[in-house]
Amino acid sequence: MRKTFRSIAANCGLLAFGAYVFSFGVNEIVVGKGLMAGGLSGLALLTYYLTGLGGPGLIYFLCNLPLMILGWCSLSRRFILYTLFGMGAVSALMQFLPERALIADPLLAAVFGGAVMGAGSGIMLRSMGSAGGTDILAIWLNQKYNLRMGQFNFFFNLAVFAAGLAFYEPTLVLYSIILSYTNSKMMDYFLSLFNQRKMVFIISDKSDAIARDIIYNLKRGATFLHGAGAYTGKSKRIILTITNTVQIKRLEELVFGHDPNAFFVVENTFNVLGEGFSRRKVY
Repeated sequence: MRKTFRSIAANCGLLAFGAYVFSFGVNEIVVGKGLMAGGLSGLALLTYYLTGLGGPGLIYFLCNLPLMILGWCSLSRRFILYTLFGMGAVSALMQFLPERALIADPLLAAVFGGAVMGAGSGIMLRSMGSAGGTDILAIWLNQKYNLRMGQFNFFFNLAVFAAGLAFYEPTLVLYSIILSYTNSKMMDYFLSLFNQRKMVFIISDKSDAIARDIIYNLKRGATFLHGAGAYTGKSKRIILTITNTVQIKRLEELVFGHDPNAFFVVENTFNVLGEGFSRRKVY
């Protein structure tokens, strides 16, 4: 029970903090320069600029309601409940935070506004929920019709910016595209910041001793893959292990301490699911 409460508190804390960062970027940087973003927040901003009614937070909330109903019927209830909390926090903060233009230059506003919004989105997606928006529709279309999420988001954003071109001067729309690109890159960075792992292949004649030290000294798992040298035809046991950026140097010293002639191959991984690593996010 206590563990469940801590998990709920941690997820809600991430969602609330991420919502504040995201909304700060929108209200304090983006709205003051008349810039748009991608996704449903971009559609809400465009509608707000054209009508001036309600406020960006209220419009964002109303746009999300049908998607919440769709998600409730087709995705996991836990994900939707967390997303409802995150979406509500974003809507409220976008509605009530003051609208200012902290950065005068529109290009700098696009870059830094996108970075702040992307950081907020990334923080929220580190939880078991999200900020709502087109992600819900993208997940539903992916599960039902196997449409890739990236494809859907690309075409949705293309439609938003095309609508912007019909009502706004092209320069502002181009700045908005820069904002959207920066947003997506920063979101990816925050998603991988605490999640990136190193996948390591070790080829050595002393694989047994190396694997034993990995397990008992580094407290990491290891798997033997069976291979053979293409030239010599000699059978070898290749070690596969997953570690983090902090331990990679220790692992390197461990391997070459056993065998100076070992092969040590490192690859970056975006995400690792399983015991001792990340939990799978169920939609």
